[in-house]
Amino acid sequence: MLLVSPPCRGVYPQSIASNPIDFSARGSYALAFQIPRPILKKECSMRFVCFNQKPKQHPNFKKRHVSTQNVDLPPVLPKNKKKPYPIPFKQIQEAAKKDKKLAQMGIEKHLDPPKNGLLVPTLVPVAYEVIDNWKLLTKGLAQLLHVVPVFACSECAAVHVASAGHNIRDCSGPTSSQRRGSHLWVKGTINDVLVPVESYHMYDPFGRRIKHESRFDYERIPAVVELCVQAGVEIPEYPSRRRTQPVRMIGKRVIDRGGYVKEPDKPCSSTLSSSPLADLDTLGACERYPPPTPEKVPKIAQETMNAYEKVRWGVTKLMREYTVKACGYCSEVHVGPWGHSVKLCGEFKHQWRDGKHGWQDALVEEVLPPNYVWHVRDLKGTPLTGNLKRFYGKAPALVEVCMHSGARVPQCYKAMMRLDIIVPDSQEADMVA
Repeated sequence: MLLVSPPCRGVYPQSIASNPIDFSARGSYALAFQIPRPILKKECSMRFVCFNQKPKQHPNFKKRHVSTQNVDLPPVLPKNKKKPYPIPFKQIQEAAKKDKKLAQMGIEKHLDPPKNGLLVPTLVPVAYEVIDNWKLLTKGLAQLLHVVPVFACSECAAVHVASAGHNIRDCSGPTSSQRRGSHLWVKGTINDVLVPVESYHMYDPFGRRIKHESRFDYERIPAVVELCVQAGVEIPEYPSRRRTQPVRMIGKRVIDRGGYVKEPDKPCSSTLSSSPLADLDTLGACERYPPPTPEKVPKIAQETMNAYEKVRWGVTKLMREYTVKACGYCSEVHVGPWGHSVKLCGEFKHQWRDGKHGWQDALVEEVLPPNYVWHVRDLKGTPLTGNLKRFYGKAPALVEVCMHSGARVPQCYKAMMRLDIIVPDSQEADMVA
């Protein structure tokens, strides 16, 4: 804090400039001049100037995002613990207490679309865009796998994009101890790059829950497709109930759902390969699409990369409004206001839950897993080794395939790929701090 006296009508003795007083407090530098009161007249005023205050920012000022040079690799969640909640558990408890209090008073819960079963008109074009890019993504990736070699471990979920498997001993399969952590590499498929996450298709998500005994009465489709169907996409093979009256609830109890409606009959199709549903499924995609010509590979790779980014953007936007549940122990996903009752969870402490899933809000990474793999700069180079693992980066498997096919890497993936790090030799690695 600096105390400054402006010029005033009075006499300044020599002791003013010769006797400075230091008022240092809380890390700020303060300097003042001692001015005797009887010497100065009443017209003299004091002015305070503070140097430790932060400058006030304009309300419309936006902080510029500066991309980091390198980021940490994605953490591997332990299997002997439950996944962390996306929403803090304290907020979940407070929301449950409010709903319970309103239910005890008999007050109906206020629900906005799509929580009340009605569609959101602004999200219907987004759902159609996601479906179109999902078809383009499946087709482009199936064509690129004819050009880029992909290997998968037959014992664990590890995937490697290169002409040969790496030598990093991090296999977590059942017989990995006998092989000292070495992988058993086999030729990879499209499901190794684009991990299939399926969900039960329900004609009425607010209807009866799926029980364990009736699980075979419902078809399993990709979770991305089921999310788009509930968001307004019309697919004759996967009909969905479109409500005109909202669902009413008191607490957790549904008091008016408009009755139970029987699902209409599906149109019969001859074979899966000839039906339009074949474009939505990754099963047998590499056999349906022939390998591309070398001139078209970069174009297909860039279109596939753009389609992947649009699918992630659309799924993120849809999941902000539509409810998607995921098991906190396994990889099961269910699109709907509440989870199903199928007892097929076999992960941590499933005996205590009788095989039931521990439902919680899902993340985008659980509906569309990125499936990170080690980044390789040269497909035909020397295999990656374990002692140089700290110098390697990672990227989603689909991004790695598209990059080696000639596509431009988006800026958000470059920090994790560690493109600016020079990988030393095995002898030089010991001299690196």
